[in-house]
Amino acid sequence: MRRFAIGLSGNPSDGDDLCQMTIERALANRSRWEEGTRLDSWMYRIMRNIWIDEGRKTTRSLQTFVAEEAGVGVGGDGAQEAAVELSNVDRAMQKLPEDQREAVLLVMVEGYAYKEAAEIVGCPVGTLNSRLVRGRDALMAMLGEAS
Repeated sequence: MRRFAIGLSGNPSDGDDLCQMTIERALANRSRWEEGTRLDSWMYRIMRNIWIDEGRKTTRSLQTFVAEEAGVGVGGDGAQEAAVELSNVDRAMQKLPEDQREAVLLVMVEGYAYKEAAEIVGCPVGTLNSRLVRGRDALMAMLGEAS
């Protein structure tokens, strides 16, 4: 859940806030969860709705994976290339349209099946598949990996 929140919000601090708001809302509305349905899908849907609501309230600036002031410590453990690549991927993800970013995060990062991811975002499976393909192709183009 935290990975998805960070992926949506763009940074760990806002992701943690999004997780907390999601848990608070889920607990306050626990009577609305239907026994026998997937709790994780219900939670992801709550999180997505909060994220959309918060996004409408505030315009957020894009942030890199590592805060500027933390740049001095990046690569100190000898994994400079991995840190740079991860930062590049994060910046590329933030450039994707919201619908494509959601699809990529749910399917490629969180590991949801297409049907489950489509239920979470509230669209047909074909639409989710289209968003995923466009998002993946855009990421590959931004990262310089020809498809």
